[in-house]
Amino acid sequence: MGYFSYKIEHDYGLAPNPFGQYCTLVVCKPTIRNNKNLNIGDWVIGTGSVKLGNEFHLIFAMQIEEKITLQEYWEDPRFDYKKPVVNGSLVQMYGDNFYHRDSDTDEWIQENSAHSLDGGIPNPKHIQTDTAGEYALISQNFYYFGDESVLIPEEYRDVCSKGRSMKSHGIPIEVADAFILWVKDNFHKGIHGDPISWNKHLIA
Repeated sequence: MGYFSYKIEHDYGLAPNPFGQYCTLVVCKPTIRNNKNLNIGDWVIGTGSVKLGNEFHLIFAMQIEEKITLQEYWEDPRFDYKKPVVNGSLVQMYGDNFYHRDSDTDEWIQENSAHSLDGGIPNPKHIQTDTAGEYALISQNFYYFGDESVLIPEEYRDVCSKGRSMKSHGIPIEVADAFILWVKDNFHKGIHGDPISWNKHLIA
């Protein structure tokens, strides 16, 4: 079992998207989603940051149960509810299922979404980054804390990435194994809080 960890600097419920029956990581973080060493059963861990004011806090942890292509994700009826509705609720607005191939040109189509420019105009920067990760990561075995993020005890903080990039090989397996046991022993699976960055909408 492997571990991949990264710092989260904004949390809108888009990456990861914890809503419904599945927690999914479909956009952003292509170095994780396309990592040749990532296997079914591995854990992806997102921790807090100075920018969010919650460094060393656990925002989410998901055990990878499925890994499918972005096109397969788009076509899978299980994930139709994750296709964004930009004038809908916050959950709908931050749906992560918005990439698919043009049947004629095979070019990527970016549907109107949180990663589009104003007016639903495709955002080339996001298209390049998001589609560089070929896979959508899917889990029903997940813990999402959001604005109820919990402070990670000091003995487990080696799971946290100290830089901007993801951390994997540098995570001591015995520490990570004990950390996941701590999570399982102390918290129920599923959603514990709202996305941290939603407070910007509430203030507005």
